[in-house]
Amino acid sequence: MDTARTDSPKVYVAVAATFTSDGTMLPREITWEDGRHYRIDRITGMQQAAARTGGVGDRYTIWIGRQQSYLFFERSSALVGNHIGRWFVERRQ
Repeated sequence: MDTARTDSPKVYVAVAATFTSDGTMLPREITWEDGRHYRIDRITGMQQAAARTGGVGDRYTIWIGRQQSYLFFERSSALVGNHIGRWFVERRQ
């Protein structure tokens, strides 16, 4: 399944998320481009931030085991419908 991989600096990933009663979206698990699943152990920050790869989104500082990473939610410009945005991480060099 490695054929889905590209050399793009952004890796769009599937994310399982929950929503709190006040509407806060919290990512819980990432499915990487090769199909591997990674449970998010901790979220230590959420803020609007620019990605090194371009664009601005909601940046979550996440921990998977002892590894810190940034997970971005890129909001859709559509105001209606089910497509509200998508998740990406910056590919490590």
